[in-house]
Amino acid sequence: MDLDVFVSAHRAEWDRLDVLVRRRLSGAEADELVALYQRASTHLSQIQSSAPDPVLTGRLTTLVARARSAVTGARRASWRDAAHFFAAGFPAALYRTRHWWVPTALLSTLTAALIGWWIGTHPEVRASIAAPDQLREMTRPGGDYEAYYSSHPAASFAAQVWTNNAQAVAVCLVLGVFLGIPVLWVLFQNLLNIGIGIGLMHEAGRLDTFLGLILPHGLLELTAVFVAAGTGLRLGWTVVDPGPRSRRTALATEGRAALGMAVGLAAVLFVSGAIEGFVTPSGLPTWGRVTIGVAAELAFLAYVYVVGRRAAHVGETGDIDASDRPAEVPTAA
Repeated sequence: MDLDVFVSAHRAEWDRLDVLVRRRLSGAEADELVALYQRASTHLSQIQSSAPDPVLTGRLTTLVARARSAVTGARRASWRDAAHFFAAGFPAALYRTRHWWVPTALLSTLTAALIGWWIGTHPEVRASIAAPDQLREMTRPGGDYEAYYSSHPAASFAAQVWTNNAQAVAVCLVLGVFLGIPVLWVLFQNLLNIGIGIGLMHEAGRLDTFLGLILPHGLLELTAVFVAAGTGLRLGWTVVDPGPRSRRTALATEGRAALGMAVGLAAVLFVSGAIEGFVTPSGLPTWGRVTIGVAAELAFLAYVYVVGRRAAHVGETGDIDASDRPAEVPTAA
């Protein structure tokens, strides 16, 4: 392709399109805008495929995007969009990504158990964590592990927990693009903390107390972290293998999915934070607190495998509406 000849042949059309997207249109001008938008999209595809010029590509990309907005019209988000997201989009995204976060959850649980076994059966490892009197203070009845959950007023403690967990989830979702390496680090830090607690409390003969404290909120909380980790790892793998899509298109699609996950998981973490702030330190018997945690986890799994599967089967993906997505330009084979 002779780029100079191509530009000379079509510059007038692009200039006319630029004029039309800036003003209120009559019926005939609206039809002209649609036709010019379609031609400009084709021109952009041809340039990207045959003679990619950064300056010209940038100008046409901006022009096509503005024309597309003028053609489709701006649409404001509404409460109906939020309701649709939580009723169909978010559960569908959870269901479609289960092949990433379910194995992540299983392997992570096994890893935490192995860390706990290693610490509980090796005195030299426990000695490297803290001095014997400090370990006794942590694991005794009313010690640090138990006092932690009642160290602050329930409302402020729930808010603090939600903030900390939301930060961990955000790191997994945002930094997953770096080949998933930051995700593995965040995941390992969480598993190490859990494994240490399991090992120390088991050695002290109080593992049942520890599980009674962590299970009410931990089931749902850790599931949210595993979902975020699985989504982040999927995003990192997209960098390596984008599949049949261009890498830019694949990353844009998976990035939007990760953003949606962040919104949905914030709500999930709000529930787990409320349980940790109000149920875990409550005076309910252990079986009552654990029952609440198990019920919350089962409700989440039903949300994924009943609501999410139904939504996925009718075409929901968790992505934004097609009309709100940027135009995807064909790439050369």
